[in-house]
Amino acid sequence: MATSTPSLTGLAPVLAPDTRVLVLGSFPGAASLAAQRYYAHPRNQFWPLISAVIGEDLASLPYEERLPRLLAHRFGLWDVLAGCEREGSLDSAIRNPAANDFERLRTLCPVLETVGFNGQASGKFAPQFAAAGYRTVVLPSSSPAHMAMSFEQKLEVWRQLADPAKRKDPRAVQAPLF
Repeated sequence: MATSTPSLTGLAPVLAPDTRVLVLGSFPGAASLAAQRYYAHPRNQFWPLISAVIGEDLASLPYEERLPRLLAHRFGLWDVLAGCEREGSLDSAIRNPAANDFERLRTLCPVLETVGFNGQASGKFAPQFAAAGYRTVVLPSSSPAHMAMSFEQKLEVWRQLADPAKRKDPRAVQAPLF
């Protein structure tokens, strides 16, 4: 008897009307889906990387406090895929992908300027976002499966997301739209 590959649904976006930088992953890994939290795998370097980029230690905060702090710096999170079939966590195992509805970004985030793609799989969507007028940055993956680069080497590229002149007062906290 053949076993079927599970059909999976991604996480809700973390966005606000004043989001200026959006980081797009490909699709949440198994640990993130189980926890219903972005970048939940303990060895994923996303939270330390983004903490260094924005200048606030989000990695040490409880997850529920990270998202409003991230939004206060005008950064948002989402994935390029809304759903797919996949065994495990590797992007190479994704089957039957369904993209998120990015047409609504202009309405949800009217001041969005930069879209960063966390890894090569999500980076395949960069040309579409560039054609729509967004500044795009394909980032080295924060995944524990991508250790060809050191943290410092990754951070050098991730810092391209930062533009302190466009950041909001980090003491102000906003609620996500969803």
